[in-house]
Amino acid sequence: MASVTYERVYKRFGEVTVLKDLNIDIQDQEFLVLVGPSGCGKTTALRCLAGLEEISDGDIRIGDRVVNDVPPKDRDIAMVFQSYALYPHMSVYDNMAFGLKLRKTPKAEIDRRVKEAGEMLEIAHLLDRKPKALSGGQRQRVALGRAIVRNPAVFLMDEPLSNLDAKLRVQTRATISKLHQRLKTTFIYVTHDQVEAMTMGTRIAVMKDGILQQLDSPQMLYDNPTNMFVAGFIGSPSMNFFEAKLARGDGGGVVADFGEFQLPIPENRLEAVSKSVGKDVYFGIRPEDLHDIHYVPRGVDESAKMMAKVTVLEPLGSEVYVFVEVGGKEMVGKLDPRTDARVGQPIEIIANMDKMHIFDRETEKTLT
Repeated sequence: MASVTYERVYKRFGEVTVLKDLNIDIQDQEFLVLVGPSGCGKTTALRCLAGLEEISDGDIRIGDRVVNDVPPKDRDIAMVFQSYALYPHMSVYDNMAFGLKLRKTPKAEIDRRVKEAGEMLEIAHLLDRKPKALSGGQRQRVALGRAIVRNPAVFLMDEPLSNLDAKLRVQTRATISKLHQRLKTTFIYVTHDQVEAMTMGTRIAVMKDGILQQLDSPQMLYDNPTNMFVAGFIGSPSMNFFEAKLARGDGGGVVADFGEFQLPIPENRLEAVSKSVGKDVYFGIRPEDLHDIHYVPRGVDESAKMMAKVTVLEPLGSEVYVFVEVGGKEMVGKLDPRTDARVGQPIEIIANMDKMHIFDRETEKTLT
């Protein structure tokens, strides 16, 4: 059991700085997800913690111990990689037991731990097989089992589900979440998939270009993104963004003016944006906050209306993704499956302005 701390950590490869002043406090037994696009530094942060990369500046602590100069084998961590990294000539049992044998663990203890992990991961019946006789999902469970038997203070996982198909990803996602609840150990998980991050993490650290953008709970990231990058990265489909100007409408209220049309800013958001009236901003609204006028959820103000033209329909059964064009701008809405939207036809869209976001045009930081 251990907490993990990144304190002013930098990592440089020659002239390129991959991690820039990274500060994260990870609590004991927390499930923290590092998420961001390819090249943002999330895997490097994990490898620095594991001791596979040497940091350039700063400190990394596991518990109260600074581990900057501690060899990987002495850091009390276990890592699950994107590739399964199983020994093809060994059985599942021997793959899981290999690390314990190197540590001269008693044979009876090895047997107990391997069989216990096999039962936990539902691969006990596969212990005599070689990796080539296993499916991708089964191999990933063996890799998880190899980490579990070590009883580490911290589990590190580097995109462990990326090689699995969609259905297996969902199943293994649930398996890893159950493991965390059962083992009560600190998990640090790297992924580029924001759905994995939202469904698994106690907290999520969103990274871009080696810089931590926001660290918060999944719901807080979704509801209150600190900037446009976080707002666009969290949520699927991603948030719709438009250039707009905050102005006074004909009735004296504040509106978001898009040129071809305007949307009224609700009273409960006026205080947040009052200093930006007359300025150019970015307006953001999530697809799930756009509604067909015939199927508006109860409690949503219907005053923010737009006439749009449907360009693409993506029916998903429980919802429909509708791509529309309004005033020369394109957006996507997650509409009720009962919508009668048709490609090439007009549709009246209601925007739930209580859920809108306004960002500064220069800094791209949130104003709301």
